Amino acid sequence: MSSSRSPRRSAGWREPLQLILRLVLMGVGLGLLTGTGLRLLAPQVQQQKFSLPSWLADQAVITSLLGEAVEPPIEETTRQEQKPKPAKAEGLGQARFAPKQEIQALSQRWVELAEEQSDLDASAYMLILDDGRFAAMQAEVPMPAASSIKTPILLAVLELLDQGTLRWNEPLTLTEELVGGGAGWMASRPLGSRFPTYEVATEMIRVSDNTATNLMIARAGGMDEINARFEALDLPSTVVNNWLPDLDGTNTTSARDLSRAIALVDSGEVLGPRSRDLFREVMGTSVTNTLLPKGLMRGLGGAQGRPDDSLARKGYRIYNKTGDIGIAYADAGLIELPDGRRAVAGFLVKGPFNDPRSTELIRRLAAAMAPHLKPNPAPPKP
Repeated sequence: MSSSRSPRRSAGWREPLQLILRLVLMGVGLGLLTGTGLRLLAPQVQQQKFSLPSWLADQAVITSLLGEAVEPPIEETTRQEQKPKPAKAEGLGQARFAPKQEIQALSQRWVELAEEQSDLDASAYMLILDDGRFAAMQAEVPMPAASSIKTPILLAVLELLDQGTLRWNEPLTLTEELVGGGAGWMASRPLGSRFPTYEVATEMIRVSDNTATNLMIARAGGMDEINARFEALDLPSTVVNNWLPDLDGTNTTSARDLSRAIALVDSGEVLGPRSRDLFREVMGTSVTNTLLPKGLMRGLGGAQGRPDDSLARKGYRIYNKTGDIGIAYADAGLIELPDGRRAVAGFLVKGPFNDPRSTELIRRLAAAMAPHLKPNPAPPKP
């Protein structure tokens, strides 16, 4: 009896084992065929030349096989059109720096004021960012920048911070070629001294430190590199040709360029929120307020004294940076109005060395803006 049951028991486990072996062999075979096929098709796939067979390319066939519509393959040109295109530098800021309607009365008033001092060369520009109204007088003419060029330099350095190629606390080393005379205290420190970037940037604006400015130019890649960035930002008159203090006035800018540089930052077109905040904080440390702020204060009828305090009582705030090399003076800044609107303005004057008429002309040009920068009336309460 035992010998007759043995073959049946053997057959009971042999059939499942054979089925498993068949499945394993089929899987190995399919794997080999699939791998061989993919290896043969790889060059076409990499070159994006692979196409479905004609019997699969028919939309109706695909629909019948899959039970749903399948979109045809996207052509390469279509893919490229769908990719977001990087913003071009020359288009930056057009959303906010967009002059639309000239304030003819202000432009003409500036011309009259400048003609009263015919031996002085003057340039002026103002743009109300919220509505595009502007005034201009020789606004794009390159003139000696003096320390006003430090504003676009600050912008270029903060771009590096946004790009992640600079840290705000990165130490910068003082070398002999970067020591600049004139304003500031960093030139008095020993060669090899190291200063954190935030201190260098702040002192460049706060007390117009020329050595700090040279450190910033060097960290931005040097004169050629920073000039290329100015060109890309559509600041064609802004050029660094010499280390600061540049008493001969070889570094140039224009009233329009200074205004545009500030507007680009305020609108968020070129800096992220954190760097934009840093720009404003640093600009707010400037201690010289005797040109643009004082002139606007006069035009508004403010009490004489501290311009910033007088303007603040009227609801105005100005973030500005001046320039002074004796033969040329400048001031440009962002103006916050009591009704929340904002404007940018820039002024440059060239004349005899240390001529007080140059600074006074800037104040008079700034004062002339006041009637056009009055706040709009607040709406009545409901």
